[in-house]
Amino acid sequence: MTGMRQYIARLRETGTLIEIERSVSSSYEAASIGLKHRNRPVLFHAVDGMHRVIMNAISSREMLAELLGTTASNIAPLLAGIADGIERGEVRITEDSYTKEVIEEPNLSKLPVLRHFSGDGGAYITGGVVVAELDNVRNASFHRMMVLENNRLVARLVAPRHLYKMHVEALERGEDLNIGIAIGVAPLILLAAATRVPPGKEFEYASVLMNEPVELFRLENGVAVPHAEIVLEGYIGKERAKEGPFMDITGTYDMVREEPVITLTRMYHRENPVYHAIIPSGAEHRLLMGVPYEPLIYRAVERVARVKNVVLTEGGCCYLHAVVQIEKNGDGDAKNAIIAAFAAHPSLKLVVVVDTDIDIFKPEEVEYAIATRVQWSRDVVMIPGARGSSLDPSSPDGLTTKVGIDATR
Repeated sequence: MTGMRQYIARLRETGTLIEIERSVSSSYEAASIGLKHRNRPVLFHAVDGMHRVIMNAISSREMLAELLGTTASNIAPLLAGIADGIERGEVRITEDSYTKEVIEEPNLSKLPVLRHFSGDGGAYITGGVVVAELDNVRNASFHRMMVLENNRLVARLVAPRHLYKMHVEALERGEDLNIGIAIGVAPLILLAAATRVPPGKEFEYASVLMNEPVELFRLENGVAVPHAEIVLEGYIGKERAKEGPFMDITGTYDMVREEPVITLTRMYHRENPVYHAIIPSGAEHRLLMGVPYEPLIYRAVERVARVKNVVLTEGGCCYLHAVVQIEKNGDGDAKNAIIAAFAAHPSLKLVVVVDTDIDIFKPEEVEYAIATRVQWSRDVVMIPGARGSSLDPSSPDGLTTKVGIDATR
């Protein structure tokens, strides 16, 4: 199975990788350099003088498409088709892992956990895949985790997503929820962990994406995690602490909340590990957060219209605005597509539906369709007072007016 190191070697061979040899501070400087090269992977060899850090690992649609063996414009249709074959995925539990080269007491000061922006509440782990198991169901997902102490983190768990519900269930039983945090995993495992799939099927989905079995190994606390550069073992209990502020996908700060605390019990890592950091609001953050919703929208629209493609736009932070391309059979198809898209991705604020002659990856063509094919009095769907995204800074109470535009001929 291709791990993060093999992926980095491939980036180096293709001339895609930027390498920084000089010493760089983990406080602000590394993130600043990563943002400067937002669509190019950057490998730092000496963060705080000693640590290796990879940023922007999957920071463009072209990079993701190459991993998937497709083109940048075909990602949503491809992923929409793969969803039907998730049961073909194979997961194997192995006894050993290269992650076990070093096993020691947890000490986050030994890792280059970054401070990204001056307004952040603290140093944040952003590239960690959190794995939990409860009642023989395994979940893998992304959560931002702010460092409290060398063995304690506070994590943002969003209701009603799977890890949130698993934690609540464990607490109701009077138990802690054992977890593992894998940092520096195979790139398509990152995509799988960011995708909404049936409960417990993230690694099966990763196996289908990679076209090979996914190997996991068990930690001392019983949780099975993927091979990684670094794995933190621990549990989520009933303790809570303030989390934030945090610069989120929109490039604005999310609010401070009381969130669950993770207590670490053990740390596993490779010799001289490569720490993976995802820059908040950077290209990789937006890609991993947004692209997994495109096949969900595609499949929802497919039930009501002849959908051809879907993209969550750069200008909409790859999360709040979508363009849907359909082959229209008759009037009403576009409005049905709009309603289906909003249902598939409730955080959407704007949906534009266009014909097949419009390249949805070219904003000027989408704007052309709006300019020449839309009459506001007949071609706009407005849904006021709808629940939107908590990440939308223009909507402090979470309510928004959703707008759909039929920009078809």
